[in-house]
Amino acid sequence: MRAEPEILETAPAKVNLALHVTGRRADGFHTLHTLCVFTELGDQLSARPANEDRLTVSGPFADDLPVGRSNLVVRAIEKFRARFPGHIEGGVSIHLEKHLPVAAGLGGGSADAAAVLRILARMGAAPVPDAELFALAATLGADVPMCLYSRTCEVLGIGERIKPVTAFPPVHLVLVNPMAPVSTADVFRRLETRENPPMPPLPEALDRAAMLSLWLSDTRNDLEPPAIAIAPAIAGVIETIAATAGCALARMSGSGATCFGLYGSAAAAHQAAHDLREKLSGYWVAATPVV
Repeated sequence: MRAEPEILETAPAKVNLALHVTGRRADGFHTLHTLCVFTELGDQLSARPANEDRLTVSGPFADDLPVGRSNLVVRAIEKFRARFPGHIEGGVSIHLEKHLPVAAGLGGGSADAAAVLRILARMGAAPVPDAELFALAATLGADVPMCLYSRTCEVLGIGERIKPVTAFPPVHLVLVNPMAPVSTADVFRRLETRENPPMPPLPEALDRAAMLSLWLSDTRNDLEPPAIAIAPAIAGVIETIAATAGCALARMSGSGATCFGLYGSAAAAHQAAHDLREKLSGYWVAATPVV
């Protein structure tokens, strides 16, 4: 009997180039307006049929990740089975290579869960409608629908309103994490103002790096100040990235603590990453293009 082929999926890192907190709903969820990009860098997942559902983890950040029900991947499997009973016969063995730091503002757990939803949808004989898969993703967390999409997008509401950005320049990022996990809940609790203006309208043809940089100069990450209050090293990381040659913008992503530098070429990004590794010993540094 021929073995079933392994199914592979990448869980790209999500980077918030801008993130505006625009309000707070009665149910406690914050409304956002954010521009998200996704990178070639990410976690790697593979899946095979098995006797029962199970998750194994390896990779540089495997030790930071639980493998029980507190892991979003496990909850994604459970919720998929509950919503689409009978779609998959038998169990599924999923292996996660964890290359992204945990609690880092890169949507790593959400990206992993979204990748699992894509895997499970592919494993059944019948197609899963996109609308139903996105609805399921929304029950797992605010970042999961945008990570299911995994392409440049403008996101509003609590993460459920996704507007594709079809024209976007080829840009490169350097990501730096000071290895200080930051709790998203703690960051939101420290927000001084929750009613902030949204992002300015995106240009109709956002196809040049200079135009992107100009637009980003009128934006911000409202979570950056409270995150710095929790992990002061973030401020130094942003300052150090901004000083590298060719850096058009340095800012924190998401709720932190990962910060990014924006560059117009792969050469500039890789040189900056090299220089930052020397200056920021012990920090996680990676250069990657935006997909």
